Amino acid sequence: MKIAILSCFYPYRGGISQFNACLYGELGKTCEVRAFNFKRQYPAFLFPGKTQYVTADDEAMPVESTFLLDTANPFSYVTTMKAIRDWNPDLLIVRYWMSYFAPSLGYITRHLRGRCKVISILDNVIPHEPRFFDTPLTKYFLKGSDGCVTLCEAVSRDLLKIKPDARYTVIPHPLYSHFGAKKPRREAEKVLGLKGGKKNILFFGLIREYKGLDILIDAFSGLDDSYQLIIAGEPYGSFEKYADAIALSPLKDNIHTYLRYIKDSEVTDFFSAADVTVLPYRSATQSGISSVSYHFEIPMIVTETGGLKETIGDRKTGLVAKDCTPEAVREEIIRYFADPGIAEDCIGHIRKEKERLSWGNFCRKLLEFASEL
Repeated sequence: MKIAILSCFYPYRGGISQFNACLYGELGKTCEVRAFNFKRQYPAFLFPGKTQYVTADDEAMPVESTFLLDTANPFSYVTTMKAIRDWNPDLLIVRYWMSYFAPSLGYITRHLRGRCKVISILDNVIPHEPRFFDTPLTKYFLKGSDGCVTLCEAVSRDLLKIKPDARYTVIPHPLYSHFGAKKPRREAEKVLGLKGGKKNILFFGLIREYKGLDILIDAFSGLDDSYQLIIAGEPYGSFEKYADAIALSPLKDNIHTYLRYIKDSEVTDFFSAADVTVLPYRSATQSGISSVSYHFEIPMIVTETGGLKETIGDRKTGLVAKDCTPEAVREEIIRYFADPGIAEDCIGHIRKEKERLSWGNFCRKLLEFASEL
């Protein structure tokens, strides 16, 4: 089978690109796969981070790809569509995670549908920070897909609200397994300059409003000196309100910030030092951070929003706060550390999940779904 994947690949960085590289590699074991990449993913003024691209010292997975699609240039939509059409794939896979991409990706899929099967992998249908134009743009995009793959039931519910007759399947987010083995805890703490002998809480990933870092800082500030908070990730937007909250915290000396894009080679240090990962999200579908936590066998504390309860609480790989408030998050942190048996039980369930959430299983189910369309 010939499979075209249209999305972001190396040298773009971040979770979407990492996912695509893993997908490309796994499908390439049994199929002829070609990656069609963005020439420009976002105009610079729309991108909230420091850079969209890997830097010289990043260890991202290179993927050979064809750079064609400029989301801000409609002429490139035609060029990209024709290039994929001329390659004549049996299946086109497209990633969709925000409505900004609907005009470009929707044009291409709507013109290729009928020439090949088109499957959209939907990270989100309704964005975490929704705007009035999201629904009509997403409806436009979905008309180009024969079928959709969602990564959790929460996204499926959003999909059916917009397209009740959608053909879809749920395949959980596979594990990121390219970060290597876990290090000895104290070795990782020394690398990061952390105090030893503390209960280490990790907040990891891009810092955005919906991810609730302020909730976690407030929750942490009500704990005692035996705890340590590690904040690792690049802020998308101003960090000022979080900095102010840290400055006012009675435990500010126990809060350590690493405000930058975390390279693949550094990820191991942060998770090797952590006792628990906390995802205090205000809204969520699935989370790529949970896949990294699974790889390093680190339990999680999450809020009961979106797909987090389904993918973590229901799988017993972590604890779920009953409310998205500092008090509720703090209560679960205290409960987690008060009973060592909780961590042991969560780790046991994580090991079962690691067997289930392989890239091989993901791609097998994806191809089975494609054959049914």
